[in-house]
Formats: sequence, structure tokens, C-alpha cells
Amino acid sequence: MKKILAITIFTVLFSCTDNSTLEVFDKDQQAAEVNVKGFSKPDVIQMRLNGKPISINGQNSYTDKIETKISFVLDKGETDDLEIYNSQTGTQIAKYTITYDNFKNYYNLSFFNLPDIFLKTYAVKPQVNLGKVGFQFIFPNLGEFSGSSLEGVKGILKRENGLTLAEFDNIGKNDFSALKIYSFFSVSAPVYLELYKPGTMEPYSNQPLIKVTLKQDIGANMIVLQEKMENGNVVVKGDIDVADYL
Repeated sequence: MKKILAITIFTVLFSCTDNSTLEVFDKDQQAAEVNVKGFSKPDVIQMRLNGKPISINGQNSYTDKIETKISFVLDKGETDDLEIYNSQTGTQIAKYTITYDNFKNYYNLSFFNLPDIFLKTYAVKPQVNLGKVGFQFIFPNLGEFSGSSLEGVKGILKRENGLTLAEFDNIGKNDFSALKIYSFFSVSAPVYLELYKPGTMEPYSNQPLIKVTLKQDIGANMIVLQEKMENGNVVVKGDIDVADYL
């Protein structure tokens, strides 16, 4: 389990080019480059290549915005492991196995590490005008408990009285959906997101329509949807707002 929010949070932008070991000797070797763009809060993390800590501006652990370029040589038939650890607990957060054949898939590597969740994406807080509310969604564990094979769902955001506020054609696993904006109407009234199969009005899983209760804040709301089990039933929660960390 990930840890508790830190009381004091500093924003530091790391960037570096000192993680380079590029000496290609023969045709069975390949020069690889991984451009990392990540974010972690409140956890302090450490990246390791084959068990060796990656230094960024002389630091072996880092938090907030994290940017660096890692260059190394791959041998054909062998694997190189790029891992991310929680520096304080030693817990492995993520692992990427890079080979001679797949290294191009990792040329750009993005992540967002928050309490209780790790997203393989990067996010920038969108600008929303004063008096407006904006929503974006991502659904990284879609199908984990429902068994759905869908890569995305359709979402309809509604007021308590059933009035439609916005429609989202595709809420996927890997990236945030398009931003939809409406006028703010109440500081206390919740809104509801109904989830359907894309292009239809059928519930996305083989059970009754799932509604997600959401708190609306003025400005940007970047909600992580999560399937969970409650009393033997699949529910979807939207308790994590990435905008709170940006």
C-alpha cells in the first residue's frame, strides 16, 4: 500500500543527460534511449537500471516532476530491467523489461505515481475559465472485476435531476479523455457519471447500469475511475482527482 500525503511538498523539475553508457561494438548490440517523463507525489521514488540506481542531477531519489534521458547498450538475447521503487519502503512500483527487439517501445516512457495508484501516462492540468467546471477521465483497471474486454467506455455526466452536463465518447485505460466543460451550478450538489459500451446506451458490463457519484470542483477535475468489489457487486469509484496533485 502506498503512503500518506506529505505535509510539505516541494516542486522540483529534474532533467539530466548523465545516464549515458553508449558504446556499441558489434551487430548484436543496439544503442537504446529511454526518455522519462514522470510525476510522483507524495512518494519519493528511485529508478534502477539492472539494479543500479539512476542518478538525476546527482540525486538517487526524486519526487514531483521527474524528467531524464537514459542511454545504454542492449545485447541481443539479453534483457535489461528498468524498475521504479518507493525509496522509503523499498517496494517495487513498476518494472519494464527492455530487450534488443522491443526497445523502441520504450523510447518515451511516462508515468504518474499517486497514493494507491500508478498510471502509465503523463498528465498536464488543463486550463478552465473562472466559474466553469471541467472533467477528464481515465479508467486504468477497466475489466479487472467486471470481466469486460473493452478498451474504453462511453460516459454521460448528469446532474441529480437527470440533466446531461457532458458526454464522453471514449474513456480509456491509457490516457485521459477529452476535456468537457460546463458552468458551475452548486458547491454541494454531486454529479453522476453513467457508463456505457461505446456508441450505445447499453451498460458496459453484464450487469445493471453503473453510476459513479462524483464531487465537482470549480476548475479542472481529472478523475481516475476504478473498478472495485463491494458486497459481491462490481462498483466504480471516482475518488482520485489527479488535479489535486498538480
